[in-house]
Amino acid sequence: MSFQVKEVKTKPYDGQKPGTSGLRKRVKVFQQEHYTENFVQAIFDAVDLKGKTLVIGGDGRYFSPETVQTILKIGSANGVAKFIIGKDGILSTPAASNIIRKYKADGGILLTASHNPGGPNADFGIKYNVSNGGPAPESVTNKIFEKTKSIASYKVIELPPVDLSKKGFTTYGPSNVEIIDSVSDYLQLLESIFDFPLIKDFLQSHTDSFKVLFDGMHGVTGPYGRAIFVEALGLPESSVQNAQPLPDFGGGHPDPNLTYAHELVERVEREGIHFGAASDGDGDRNMIYGKGAFVTPSDSVAIIADWAAEAIPYFKKGGIKGLARSMPTSAQIDKVAKKKGLECHVVPTGWKFFGNLMDAGRLSICGEESFGTGSDHIREKDGVWAIVAWLNILAYANKQSPNQLVGIKELLEKHYAVYGRSFFSRYDYEEVSAVGAQSLVDAINVHISTGSLARTSHVSKSTGQKFSVSDVSNFDYTDPIDGSVSRNQGQIITFDDGSRVVFRLSGTGSQGATVRMYVERYVPAEAGPAELNKSTQEGLKGLIEVALQISNLPEFLGRDKPTVIT
Repeated sequence: MSFQVKEVKTKPYDGQKPGTSGLRKRVKVFQQEHYTENFVQAIFDAVDLKGKTLVIGGDGRYFSPETVQTILKIGSANGVAKFIIGKDGILSTPAASNIIRKYKADGGILLTASHNPGGPNADFGIKYNVSNGGPAPESVTNKIFEKTKSIASYKVIELPPVDLSKKGFTTYGPSNVEIIDSVSDYLQLLESIFDFPLIKDFLQSHTDSFKVLFDGMHGVTGPYGRAIFVEALGLPESSVQNAQPLPDFGGGHPDPNLTYAHELVERVEREGIHFGAASDGDGDRNMIYGKGAFVTPSDSVAIIADWAAEAIPYFKKGGIKGLARSMPTSAQIDKVAKKKGLECHVVPTGWKFFGNLMDAGRLSICGEESFGTGSDHIREKDGVWAIVAWLNILAYANKQSPNQLVGIKELLEKHYAVYGRSFFSRYDYEEVSAVGAQSLVDAINVHISTGSLARTSHVSKSTGQKFSVSDVSNFDYTDPIDGSVSRNQGQIITFDDGSRVVFRLSGTGSQGATVRMYVERYVPAEAGPAELNKSTQEGLKGLIEVALQISNLPEFLGRDKPTVIT
């Protein structure tokens, strides 16, 4: 049977340049005539998917169902042999990476703007992943962008929409379509990695002394959380909240940090919950929080790396090939790597940089300070994986300590006593003036080129601490696998005592500019518990004051306070 391929005339739209996580814009931008169709066709023009298999999924945000149908229309017209689609168009980003790898698909299109808000007046995104399950590298996204600048038409096959609510096999034009369960393959993956019997035994034997709460933030991971924590581990329904994916995330901001996951934080503190965790809109980020104990993402990946080979079956069997972090992430994981004799890579922000190292067999566990943690089981960061990793480690630690309960706080204190502590915080200034943000960057670049900050000393007014600048630089990265070079990935001010401040413009917002300031100060283990166990703000207060003073950030951005502090 032949199907009529219709060619629709169009004109290019400016600005369809994918960032580190795809193309993100306001929903109303994607709803413009031909806008979404142009970008989808550009993917098929840049990547040859004729006769191949394509995975489609996303976080279920507003405008997703119609965009799945758009991809079917255009993909079928461009010769895709088979589509694998999550039921209701739902697949977490980690689950989609797993599906691409498990079923040897040739790529995937993910409909997500990650942790950004959803709804008719909020954000939408389209992201292409390659055959290893990871985000498309710059060589591919640049090609897609070039195609958007010259597009004159797109192809479609017009047929009735596919019912995404029914699992099973169907067709769309000449293409085969399989609607799959969104959760089952991912659950099987986690059960092959972690010691579920050990975790279940620990949780069931400590029902009162170790309570768990998972917050899906009305993002994609709610069904995954219920399948893992309630069905597989036998916890009560009350251990999962906000587990229904909603197109507008229930009106919330699905970003798992202390500001936006306040509902989790408040319930944990109110009810004395020992282990709280949240994941973001598309499931690739996570936050670990117990009563009186917040785990920074930098500490989280370091602790997972420290315990993995001893506690987690996947790493017991396969070993740890190497560790890595993004450049703004604290150097806590570096200390673990040094003690264990492991290679530790420092890469630009963007998970694709980790993927190259994983594919080359040089990386097992890695993380970003932006609440992204993962391993080589897939090629995306994985929020739920990190949460279950923590439960696995705590279950193992408590098996070694039968007479004294080990919780989040105890695990952190034990870690600091061995490795010291990198006090770390990130200040986000969201949707600021693009002109002001660029002026800030330009001013720091002047210091870099002239050396005018080097060897200058600065004193905190409130703490009296003195910080002397040793270096100011831009972070450039040469990929050790493919030799590609990424320049100007963040501006770093380093001090004599090893402290540092990093400034970076972020590409994850949909409008305006977002400036991130990262502040890190290392305290060695010999300093003792009183110094190591201070609050983060107390440990960093003086350095933060100096950072704002040196950079003149409040003046450039017109903001006295950040939007979010993590």
